[in-house]
Formats: sequence, structure tokens, C-alpha cells
Amino acid sequence: MTRQTLLAAAASLALALPAAAQTAQPRFDTEATQEIESIIHRYLVEHPEVLLEALDALEAKRATEQMASQKDAIEEHSTALFASPEGTVLGNPDGDVTLVEFFDYNCGYCKQAQADVDALLAADPDIRFVLKEISVLGPQSLAASRVSLAVRELAPERYGEFQRTLLGSRGVADEAAAMGVAEDLGIETAPLRTAMSSPAVSAALAESNELAEGLAINGTPSYVLADGILAGAVGKEALAAGIANVRACGSTSC
Repeated sequence: MTRQTLLAAAASLALALPAAAQTAQPRFDTEATQEIESIIHRYLVEHPEVLLEALDALEAKRATEQMASQKDAIEEHSTALFASPEGTVLGNPDGDVTLVEFFDYNCGYCKQAQADVDALLAADPDIRFVLKEISVLGPQSLAASRVSLAVRELAPERYGEFQRTLLGSRGVADEAAAMGVAEDLGIETAPLRTAMSSPAVSAALAESNELAEGLAINGTPSYVLADGILAGAVGKEALAAGIANVRACGSTSC
């Protein structure tokens, strides 16, 4: 909802208050109701900034409530959220700050953000970067993730290279494209196809989807850092600033 829409809604609500008051105790007679409506209308016309102040306060309240909700959700899901199978963490597996990215192989913003993340990892050797695959963009993304997670099962030491190659490739990421990347990395097709349908791959997909749902993440890329969520391709500087805050005060925002 835009700010203009909110403003219009707030004005309508304010003008509707006298009518609503007629259904509550004490009841106002017609003359009193008209007087109240006139006072409110005149005040809002003469002081429209009051509505802007109210909307600013509402937005701030909602932001605070959202941050509190995110912190609770992150704490509740922290074990699964910050964990990753051995050998599949990018950056430093023993880094002092863990950054989690939820991504989709067909997400254009994820592809754009890849360079920012790679630059960040190159500049900061103490970041532990965990990848969570969620297929929010349909069957082709789901098929690509099944291949990807099968690679992770069979050759975890090649998962990072596979992930960066497929995410950085042009065109649609589907099963054929993912299989092509895996073959280029020397991973045999037959066991890979078997692993794609394995309970382990299905469980990994389900876990990431459940985590995203629990954290109210419905778009990619989304980053989880300490006690906060950074939605969208926020850029290297914003990620670096959040990491610096975590090191300084233990929170995404100090």
C-alpha cells in the first residue's frame, strides 16, 4: 500500500469516527454529531501534517513489531537455519559470523547479487556463508534444486562450485542445465539421477521451505544475519555493514 493510499484511508477513517461513535455509549444526537464531524474535518484540513505524523508512527510501530517477530522466529529455528552439511559452506567454515542466503536458481536478483556476495567473501575471510535453496519460481527451479542437492549429497566438495556456476549461468536453470553443469564437473549422471529422488534430497528441500515459511520469507534473495533478515539484493555495502554490527554488538542493527 502506498503512502498516498494510507493517507486517504486514514482521512476516511478519521471522518468516519463520529458515525461510529453513534453506536457506542454515550450516544450523540444529530446536532452533536454534526459538530464533531465539522471540528474533525476543519482540524484535518488545517493540520494535514497530523495524518503524516500518525502514518510515520504507524510505520515505525509495524517495523518494530516485524523486527521483534523476526528475532523470535530466527531464535526458534536457529539450529536448522545456521547449520549446513559438512563441506557445503562457502567462505570460512569456522568464520566468526554466519550469513545465510535463501535463493532460487532462476531468480534474476540472486544472479545480480552473486557478484556482491563473492566480493564480500573475497574481502572478508571470516564469513561463514550458508546456502538455502527454495524453489519459489516454479517447477524448473525445483528440478534444478533437486540436481543441486543431489550434487551436494554425492560430492559436497563440488557443491559450492556447482552452485556458483549454475547461478551465474545465462538462460533458464532447469534439470537439463543443472545436469550439464554437474557433468562438466565430472559427476556421473546415473548416481546423480538416483540421488535426485532420494529421501535426503526431499528432506533438504522440505527443511528449507519450512524455514522460509517460519521466517516469513517469500522472496529471493533473502539474507539472515544474527537476529535480522535483509530482504532483496541489498548489495555488498549493506551486508558488510550488518556483519560489522554483529561483530560490534551481536545484532544486525546496533
